[in-house]
Amino acid sequence: MSQPLLTVKNVSHQFGDIVALKKVSISAKKGEFLTLLGESGSGKTTLLRIIAGLETPTEVDNINLSNQDITMFPADKRNCTTVFQSYALFPHMSVFKNIEYGLKIRKVDENKRKKRVEDALELVRLTGFGNRKPSELSGGQKQRVALARAIVTEPAVLLFDEPLGALDERLRVDMQVELKELHERLRMTFIYVTH
Repeated sequence: MSQPLLTVKNVSHQFGDIVALKKVSISAKKGEFLTLLGESGSGKTTLLRIIAGLETPTEVDNINLSNQDITMFPADKRNCTTVFQSYALFPHMSVFKNIEYGLKIRKVDENKRKKRVEDALELVRLTGFGNRKPSELSGGQKQRVALARAIVTEPAVLLFDEPLGALDERLRVDMQVELKELHERLRMTFIYVTH
């Protein structure tokens, strides 16, 4: 039996008197598509934010990723990326620059960046959209750009915080199929939060 890629042991978190998480533990194997299902306000997003290093838990035994304890690591030192419901695209940047941003921060060579961005655009079916601005895209296209920006950095774990919530029902169903196909091609670990 293979070791989990990610384990979170006994995480608890409070916002003042409100208990968001109480002794929650999860694990995900390499290449797994793990879905966290729950009502609004049940702590799903809080758990994702803690895994990503965007929130410091009130208590936790440990968070382990790729056989390394990352409990005290800042967000930029964790090998995981989040795809948000709001897309979180930079409106002043082109699609290409949005996708390239994480690689630039990581100081990836310019030629490698260009190739990886072009590959990511092809993967999410947006070849030829690199020069457009986010304001020129549909909701589904913006979601694809956010997805391309997340996968281009090749994280160990990709975290999805209700990424399809802003889309209409038909587009949401189409994007769910595309996400499943993308997961099968990439064999990356996906943790997907939805209500």
